[in-house]
Amino acid sequence: MAREVVRRPPEETLSLWKREQALLKARVVDRDTEAWQRDPVFSGLRRVGGLDVSFVKGDSVSACASLVVLSYPELEVLYEDCRMVSLTAPYVPGFLAFREGPFLVDAVRRLQEKEPHLSPQVLLVDGNGVLHPRGFGVACHLGVHTDLPSIGVAKKLLQVDGLENNALHKEKIRLLQAGGDAFPLTGGSGAVLGMALRSHDHSTKPLYVSVGHKMSLEAAVRLIRSCCRFRIPEPVRQADIRSRDYIRRTLGGPGPPRTGAGEELQEPPEPTPRRSQKAQRPKTYPQGGSEEPTHSRGPRTHPEASPRRPGAVGQGPGLELETLKTGHLPPAPASELARTPGAPL
Repeated sequence: MAREVVRRPPEETLSLWKREQALLKARVVDRDTEAWQRDPVFSGLRRVGGLDVSFVKGDSVSACASLVVLSYPELEVLYEDCRMVSLTAPYVPGFLAFREGPFLVDAVRRLQEKEPHLSPQVLLVDGNGVLHPRGFGVACHLGVHTDLPSIGVAKKLLQVDGLENNALHKEKIRLLQAGGDAFPLTGGSGAVLGMALRSHDHSTKPLYVSVGHKMSLEAAVRLIRSCCRFRIPEPVRQADIRSRDYIRRTLGGPGPPRTGAGEELQEPPEPTPRRSQKAQRPKTYPQGGSEEPTHSRGPRTHPEASPRRPGAVGQGPGLELETLKTGHLPPAPASELARTPGAPL
């Protein structure tokens, strides 16, 4: 039987979440910080991470949090970590990170601690970055908490700061003739919040790319374009496919869907990729087991993955993840307050 939907949190909790977003937003860096980001072909970039969360059909609590790491530029899977989790925080527009973020941050930190030679140098996140009502979406959360460059990749336009999916916007999309074509998403305030990118020649629907942390918008768009074999960038696509597969193998159920919501994320027949869009959050899959599993089989490392340049990846500053999980924010010290640097995600 499906679990009951978690109710909206009290206004006090939402106020705490807004306060944390504001504190963390001050730490966002929206410029290139790594040498590989400034190289035309990203020389020096070896590992790209993808993050996603998939849900069990009819259950708003049981989900699979997935991290994959792909080699670059080959885009071959080196590592995956899929785990069943229970999302106790409700989904509230604009606060997705407080529902899903802690589990994804945990996955990155497990990898950094256990196999640092496979740690990603950049994270691609299924969601928004600074393209957000308060300028701090889930991609920003994950970037700041892991201290890694991060990019938000959304499939629908988040209508904030005057941005609208109106006739003018649709006309701009129509004028994107080939993969790599893009136009800026300029809000009513005059700020450029992201880019609408036609990521593949065979896709007519754009992606909405925004800065998460430690990367310029220009470099973020170039990297997303170079990671797209199909419409969705391969790290995010593989994270979604593998989380779906993990739910099916763990709970039982039929094979992967070939039509409808999940069609685009499956391998399409060559030479023309399928164009339909995967369902928006929450993604749902068949539940065949009598009980929800409580333990994961743990991460898998690709057998051909070999250590590249061992080195610690910075954890970076950040409020305790327990705050994200419980909604309780400890009082911020004076030094903290003084620091400077779709449904909404």
